[in-house]
Amino acid sequence: MVMPHYDGMTLKNALKNAPEPPDEASLKRLLSQLLQALAVIHAARCFHRDIAPDNIIVLPDVRPLLLDFGAARRVIGDMTHALTVILKPGYAPIEQYADAPALKQGPWTDFYALAAVAYFAITRTAPMPAVARMVEDKLVPLVELAGDRYSPRFLAGLDRALAVTPRDRP
Repeated sequence: MVMPHYDGMTLKNALKNAPEPPDEASLKRLLSQLLQALAVIHAARCFHRDIAPDNIIVLPDVRPLLLDFGAARRVIGDMTHALTVILKPGYAPIEQYADAPALKQGPWTDFYALAAVAYFAITRTAPMPAVARMVEDKLVPLVELAGDRYSPRFLAGLDRALAVTPRDRP
């Protein structure tokens, strides 16, 4: 796989180097641009499946660029369960942990990972792995963690996208 060279810094490093988490307007702008990119690939029935802060580059003009489509898969018909297991703990939803018909992958898979990126941006830590959350979900909702810095509606949307069960996500 070959791609052009882009100047910039990974979102992971940009967030680590920032003195504080991004404000809501900045984070919404970043997420909106990434959601636009996902809309394009999802319309083609393709899912990224590896969204994480180290797979997003922040270009010099502050636009995010989604990288590493090595885990992306085009899905045809009802074969969404027959995908390889590729994941990053903390960013991968439960459906990426097993090849099981009941755990189909789709846009909701990428939405979970993007919400996990936002969780990292806000808290400076990745969410606990989804497989551990299935056993006992100790993930503190963003509404509780950051309600003093971000609007409740914004955080509630991120928390919903971080639902462990795919049917509970947008």
